[in-house]
Amino acid sequence: MSTKYKILIMGASYGSLLGTKLALAGHSTHLVCLPAEAELINKEGAIVRMPVKGREGLVEINSKKLPGKLSAGGTAGVNPSDYDLVALAMQEPQYRSPGVRELLAAVAKARVPCMSIMNMPPLPYLKRIPGLDVEACRSCYTDASVWDAFDPKLVTLCSPDPQAFRPPEEKVNVLQVRLPTNFKSARFDSDAHTAILRRLEADIEASRFDGLELPVKLKVHDSVFVPLAKWAMLLAGNYRCVQKDGMRPIKDAVHSNIEASRSVYNWVVKLCVSLGANEKDLVSFEKYASAALSLLTPSSAARALANGAPNIERTDRLVQTIAAQKGMRSDEVDRTVALVDGWLEKNRKKAA
Repeated sequence: MSTKYKILIMGASYGSLLGTKLALAGHSTHLVCLPAEAELINKEGAIVRMPVKGREGLVEINSKKLPGKLSAGGTAGVNPSDYDLVALAMQEPQYRSPGVRELLAAVAKARVPCMSIMNMPPLPYLKRIPGLDVEACRSCYTDASVWDAFDPKLVTLCSPDPQAFRPPEEKVNVLQVRLPTNFKSARFDSDAHTAILRRLEADIEASRFDGLELPVKLKVHDSVFVPLAKWAMLLAGNYRCVQKDGMRPIKDAVHSNIEASRSVYNWVVKLCVSLGANEKDLVSFEKYASAALSLLTPSSAARALANGAPNIERTDRLVQTIAAQKGMRSDEVDRTVALVDGWLEKNRKKAA
């Protein structure tokens, strides 16, 4: 009988995708989320729908029917020391919210290994990348101080490559996977903590649902750079959905001017390689551009700006800042960062 782990996941949208995969593999997961979400998940289960190769339509997985247990609740009364692993699955600005901030501080204090599945790498993770001036990156975060208590050795990054969304016409416990790619995690500093990830990787790989092998696996890599493969996608696609007068789908951001997209993408790849990444660990532009053809809505960052969000994850600004440390710049990236800045300024004025 293999070890069964207890995993705490902060955040329930991407969190419910990872949580459902872990429950299918027989592990216990507790999601920290909003009261309405928690109530529905505990009553009716987390419901994930995903395309499966060779099957018509979507396969629906309900966490209530899985071998592992999946529960949900608010931030109060959670003791991080009860868990073997914490997954950070909220958007970066949410970590300074009342309740969440305190729970995050308790996680740091408990010294439980943390795997982030944010697009924006937590600040302590950046300290694992040699030669970066991490202090210069603080201004890219909504509130950098929430990360100060963390030991970088206990933080790893997992690239949230699967594209998923909550269908607006459905209840908040339903998540639909649009692009069923894998979660790609870097190892932890310690072998013991990395062994937890490898066990989860193997159990997810071996799990079956009604005899079906489901997509969206966890892949664990020895290189700290593998999860940074997402940066090129975010800068060539997600953030370029943001236009002066409104938002465009990711497909249009990438394909309306394919050469501009290619140049941004390859510029970010070059930056990652200059930091120490191996080009073969990154995704080719052709493969990404082909996947982007199915992404027919604006990115979550663009939708949040359009809905008036005063803060969003600023991976665009982070990449620009890190590139400047390497003496690299891109006019197209600068333009994108300026557009996002403009929307945020407008949204903050409205909110004030």
